[in-house]
Amino acid sequence: MEFYKPKNQILQRYIEGYYFISHSESSPPLHYWTFPNNFFIVSVNANTELEIADNKIIIKQSRQKNLTANYVSRYTTPIEVSYEGAVKEITIYFKPLGINHFIANADELLHQKSAMDFNPFPDFAATMTTILQQADRELQQNQLEQYWLSKVGIVQPSLIEKIVADVEADLKIEEIARKHNFSRQYLNKLFTQALGKSPTEYRKIHRFRNAITKRKQIDNLTKLSYESLFYDQSHLIKDFKKLAKVSPNSFFKKVDTAKEYIWLFI
Repeated sequence: MEFYKPKNQILQRYIEGYYFISHSESSPPLHYWTFPNNFFIVSVNANTELEIADNKIIIKQSRQKNLTANYVSRYTTPIEVSYEGAVKEITIYFKPLGINHFIANADELLHQKSAMDFNPFPDFAATMTTILQQADRELQQNQLEQYWLSKVGIVQPSLIEKIVADVEADLKIEEIARKHNFSRQYLNKLFTQALGKSPTEYRKIHRFRNAITKRKQIDNLTKLSYESLFYDQSHLIKDFKKLAKVSPNSFFKKVDTAKEYIWLFI
């Protein structure tokens, strides 16, 4: 799967990227693991049946014409994803807070970890169906970006964006709360409402993803730990075992960190 970055500069602010899947009926099953991140992930499938359970998603070909759209806003352990039969899919990764620039009251979506009934606009289903049917990949990209560009709302830089920046900079939660004249409890409430997870959980996943990105240049785990804002190597190992279910050494042996985005194919 190729992971595409938005061509449009406005979309680049809010969307990390997207990919397309065209899996034929005769192709062998596609099976992979995806790992925790802080994105809001929307997947749209044509003529499929979805089975979603804890840490597992199965996408199967359906003989009935339909459009299914689901999202995942929070996960802290790897998710196993399988495709069976003919499947066409678009998956979009919205940056942290990015979905808020397209959908009013996005906090209602973020309140749930995931849902199978994502349908944010009256023209969403019809437009996604048309895009999924497009055979030319470049035209497909252009149509997808034009659609989401048409939905961008003007949102002024908010306090929560500053708080997210502070969390990513590894400021202590108490320090961030004092900086913005909040109690720690109120800061947690505000952050969770806007991102669907606590500042502590967000930071843990942010460090994990930072380490994966920096691994391209840094082989030494001790140096990688400090460069990724872990306290030490033991801290990095502990978080990897929680978020990836394997040690850092095992993880990096199995995945290709040179790629734009990380999946573990089986």
